[in-house]
Amino acid sequence: MTMKNIKMKIARVEHDLSQEELAKRVGVSRQTIGLIELGKYNPTLSLCKAICRALDKTLDELFWEEE
Repeated sequence: MTMKNIKMKIARVEHDLSQEELAKRVGVSRQTIGLIELGKYNPTLSLCKAICRALDKTLDELFWEEE
């Protein structure tokens, strides 16, 4: 079962970005960002890295699942 990506959503809100604005920065649709945040889409590594750069976070901070 996939977990929601709350960490990504929090980081996006902290940067005062809408899903649409983040999507434009990383070159995907708003729906893609929404699905990632809901845990219904598994982004590629290159997309994860682009999101991390846009939100000033590391891969571990945004995408590592705590056990």
